[in-house]
Amino acid sequence: MTRLRGLITACMIAAGSALLAQSQKPFTPTEYQAGKDVVWVPSSPAMVAKMLDLAKVTPQDFVIDLGSGDGRNVIAAAKRGARGLGVEFNPDMVELSRRLAREAGVADKATFAEGDMYEADISQATVLALFLLPTNLDKLKDKFLALKPGTRIVVNTFGVTGWTADVTDRLDPCTEWCAVMLYIVPARVAGRWLIGEGTLTLTQEFQNVAGTLADGAPGVPIADGILRGDQLTFAVGDARYSATVTGDSMTGQIVLAGASTSFVARRVK
Repeated sequence: MTRLRGLITACMIAAGSALLAQSQKPFTPTEYQAGKDVVWVPSSPAMVAKMLDLAKVTPQDFVIDLGSGDGRNVIAAAKRGARGLGVEFNPDMVELSRRLAREAGVADKATFAEGDMYEADISQATVLALFLLPTNLDKLKDKFLALKPGTRIVVNTFGVTGWTADVTDRLDPCTEWCAVMLYIVPARVAGRWLIGEGTLTLTQEFQNVAGTLADGAPGVPIADGILRGDQLTFAVGDARYSATVTGDSMTGQIVLAGASTSFVARRVK
């Protein structure tokens, strides 16, 4: 009987050890596993490289990924010398990302925080590298547009509704999740501007700009209005305007018949 008790005890200890070892097994994510706002589908290494190439990530950048999963976008950016932050709701994913960053030798540049991507502070980002659904991106649109003009937002496959990407590319060869799009956050120029003796009235839809230039007469429509970050260009008749927008002022050049003239404009509150 004593021997039987000893055998049972040994079996229980072995079973307990096996369960403990299993519970301590490193977390391994599963493709399409459910998340708070979106299922997890990892970008391929080739797609990650394509996204960072299109965004022209350099060591001067601060890259943020929302819904960062296993951290691959941020870790890849850190390998290029950039600093990065991944925001992820799943705590197991966060710990996995930190471990992978340590293993890649970039834990000093790639950091990860557990949190809600809609509540995250993204104001310091120079690049956002994202793989989200349009419903997620649309909810974040206002936060994107509030970023500093010139901030780059690079996305895998899905874009922001109504916002035409500034640059598009495609991973080739590729079987799924192949499109990559780059958005450049535009300055906000809508409103009335005093320019010399005239008034420039602008409307804006993302990077596309329309409006009129009036100089004591009915306004003349502008054409080809486009923003690339803080750089605004448009035409009025044969004159070509180019300007740098800084808050409520813009400075630039007017080119007409080969001659260039400087101008300064101020937004009217």
